[in-house]
Amino acid sequence: MMMREYRCRGIVKGYAEGYALLSTRPLNLLTIDYHGMINDHTNTLNGKSISDKVLIFPNAVGSSVGAYRLYALKINGRAPKAMVCMKADIITASAAAVADIPLVDMVDDYKDMLTTIINYNNIKVRVDAGKGLIQLLPA
Repeated sequence: MMMREYRCRGIVKGYAEGYALLSTRPLNLLTIDYHGMINDHTNTLNGKSISDKVLIFPNAVGSSVGAYRLYALKINGRAPKAMVCMKADIITASAAAVADIPLVDMVDDYKDMLTTIINYNNIKVRVDAGKGLIQLLPA
């Protein structure tokens, strides 16, 4: 795979690099335990850890209290390095802002980005929310 770049909108500024963790379904942040494990049997990420990953998901659902769960994960060193949404919602934006986690959305070719991540294992993602740039890096 060649490196791929996507333009996006930066919401919470910052820079991070990590392995992609992708959900094609909305995520309830309250289903993430204090160790960073997702405990949602309706989501394909059930049983996976968000710690040190670039978390990619369409948007959050559920309560705004999810912002505090993400903040607790950040304090305990279990938060994702960055988050990428199709269209960020108020829950995700407030969670990222409180926890100081880079957040981007409105990726110029979201479908191509998802397809690339699905087709290749262990994709490393670089997020630069200040520049509005996402890079998928070759292994």
